[in-house]
Amino acid sequence: MQRQPVVAGQFYPGSEQKLRAALSQLIPENPSPIPVKGIISPHAGYVYSGAIAGQLFSRIIIPDTVLIIGPNHHGNGAAAALYPEGEWLTPLGATTINSRLNTLLLQHCPYLRNDSIAHQNEHSLEVQLPFLQFLRPDVTLSAICIGHGEYAPLRDIGLGIAAAIREFGKEVLIVASSDMTHYESADSARQKDEMALERALALDGKGLLEVCHRQHITMCGVVPATVMIEAALQLGATQAELIAYGTSGDVTGDNRQVVGYAAVTVF
Repeated sequence: MQRQPVVAGQFYPGSEQKLRAALSQLIPENPSPIPVKGIISPHAGYVYSGAIAGQLFSRIIIPDTVLIIGPNHHGNGAAAALYPEGEWLTPLGATTINSRLNTLLLQHCPYLRNDSIAHQNEHSLEVQLPFLQFLRPDVTLSAICIGHGEYAPLRDIGLGIAAAIREFGKEVLIVASSDMTHYESADSARQKDEMALERALALDGKGLLEVCHRQHITMCGVVPATVMIEAALQLGATQAELIAYGTSGDVTGDNRQVVGYAAVTVF
């Protein structure tokens, strides 16, 4: 099964040459990247959030296996959908789904279901892949698209992911794909996003979920971020760092209704 790119030419350049040129501009040189357990990376069009994602990916060592967890914007398919075996395509080529990690994830995470429908039109996972392919051409992938959820099952999924990675026996980078506050003024977005990021940087998955609900913070990937934090803690993470933050207003100059973007490492 091949997952075709659905936002190439929209969220990012649609040709290999133009995409490579864009990524080379967005990803700064870094001679000393560090290993991390997980990251929170934005997923808007590259013109808006690509530079923030580029700063993030330049800071980290990308192992040869990556698990991307993204929100389900469309509500299609299974509630916690693992993309089945096959390949994901972008203008940079094909990336193979890691069948062994997929098998372990299904064994350890009873909430997960093999399901490609949830992934068909979901951009939040796709836009992460060109960064990974550009920096680590031999990368293999597992991909989870997940909808809304309460803390307890999300914690269980995080624990299951950690158990699967431990049995896998190799380093796996967990990418939580998320934008921050949507369509509020830049000042309001920054205030709300500071509250959410405070909990994320404290590695408090439950607190992150709760503050987003309580303060009506429209962080679309709060569920993937919560799952990533819970998994990373089980895998030994003790710290988190905010690498970059910005809004669409920084690009457009219009701060009346913006979307916020954050780049976070967990290690």
